[in-house]
Amino acid sequence: MTGSKRAVNIVLYVVLIGGSCICLFPFFWLIRSSFMELTQIFEMPPIWVPRPFKWSNYSDALTALPFGRYFWNTLKIVVLEVSGTVLTSSLCAYAFARLNWPGRNIIFMVILSSMMMPGAVTLIPQFIGWKELGATNSIIPLTVPAWFGGGAFNVFLMRQFYGTIPKELDEAAFVDGAGYFTIYSRLMLPLTVPPLIAVGLFAFLNGWNDFMGPLIYLNDDHKFTLALGLQLFKGTYNAQWNLMMAATTVVILPAIAVFFLGQKYFVEGIVMSGLKG
Repeated sequence: MTGSKRAVNIVLYVVLIGGSCICLFPFFWLIRSSFMELTQIFEMPPIWVPRPFKWSNYSDALTALPFGRYFWNTLKIVVLEVSGTVLTSSLCAYAFARLNWPGRNIIFMVILSSMMMPGAVTLIPQFIGWKELGATNSIIPLTVPAWFGGGAFNVFLMRQFYGTIPKELDEAAFVDGAGYFTIYSRLMLPLTVPPLIAVGLFAFLNGWNDFMGPLIYLNDDHKFTLALGLQLFKGTYNAQWNLMMAATTVVILPAIAVFFLGQKYFVEGIVMSGLKG
C-alpha cells in the first residue's frame, strides 16, 4: 500500500470513528444517567462516570408501573406482527415474482405507489373502520393488517430477492411433480432466509417501537405496550429523569439485542435483494 492510500485510509477511519462516537453519544448519556442520582445528571461540568453507581434506579423504575405486563402485551403484538409479515409478504412476493397472471405488473406498481402515501392520510379512515367493526381497545388493529400482505416495502424486498433465483429451479421442480405451494415452501423459503430475517427484523422493530398505533387503539391501561408505558411513566414521574433513563434503557435493550443478532442476515438480505447503493 502506497503512502497516499494509507493516509486516505487513516483519514477515512478517523472520520468513521468520529461519526460513530457522535451517533453513540446519546446512548452513552442514557446509560450513564440511568445509574446516577438525579442531581448528578445536571451537574456542570458533566460527570461522565456515576459516583456511586445507583443500581436501585432500575428496580425503582420497573416497579413504579407494571412494566412486566407492558412487556407481555408488547411481546404478543410483536410475535403476531412478525409472523404475519414474514409469511404473507413472502407469499405475495412469490406470486409477483414467479407466477404469471393478468395484471401482475400493474397491481405491483399500485402496491409500490402506496409507499408514497403518508400514514397520516389513512389514519382516520382506518380508525373509523376498526371502530365500526368493534375492534378498538384490542390488539386486532395492531396485528391483523400484518397478515394481509405484510407491507409494500417487504413485498418489494422479497420480490427482488426471488428475482435473483434462477427459474430453472422451478421448472425442475415442476418436472418432478411439485406444485406452486410445494415449490414455495420447500424450495423458495430455504433459499430466502437472509431476506426473511431482514423482513422479520423490520417487523420486530416496527412493532416494538410503535407508539402511535397503541395510543390510538388501546384505551385500557392493562393492555398498554412498553411505548405507552414509558409515556405514562414520563407523565407520572416527569421530574425523576434518572428513573426515566433506567426504564428507557430496559425497554430498548431487547431491540438492540435483536438487531445485533440479526445484523449479518439483515445486511446480506439487503445486498442480495439488489437494494444496495
